[in-house]
Amino acid sequence: MADDATLRRLLAGIGRGEADQLAELYDLTSPKLYGLILRIQRDRALAEDVLQDVYMRIWQAAGTYRPDAGPPMPWLIAIARNRSIDSVRRKVEVQGPELESGEDWVARLIDPHDEAVAFQNRDALAACLGRLDPRHRDCVVLAYCEGRSREELARRFDCPVNTIKTWLHRALAALKTCLEVVS
Repeated sequence: MADDATLRRLLAGIGRGEADQLAELYDLTSPKLYGLILRIQRDRALAEDVLQDVYMRIWQAAGTYRPDAGPPMPWLIAIARNRSIDSVRRKVEVQGPELESGEDWVARLIDPHDEAVAFQNRDALAACLGRLDPRHRDCVVLAYCEGRSREELARRFDCPVNTIKTWLHRALAALKTCLEVVS
């Protein structure tokens, strides 16, 4: 790990647009930042993407770093941490269960014969599904899109069949209430 003086010098060079300084900073700090990102992100491929995003942000913001505000490593760590958390939040917002067919799981819940309101219903349904607990949402989608049985869902989520019944019942009731309000 580089000392603070080296990191300050590199950040100053990056602030002036010196790409070779960014490459050197990357070599010195990427193992530590990648480790931090991986602890938050947990998916290696996504962690690598976040790491690249972190260095793009450092490239853009290096000119705003002020040595009198504190050492450079905590500043770099804060950028990596914030980008990692943002990435996890984005993933949770759009993630649904992966269907074997690869088809959009929200679209499968909409009546395909009612094209006039399909887009409006699709948005409302997506919003209401997004409010459900992720495990409950995945249960509903897998049960009603993929035709999975309660027993299959119990195995997949490693819980008793009665728990799956309760999840489905509560999730459907919550969806009904939400859709009545949204529609």
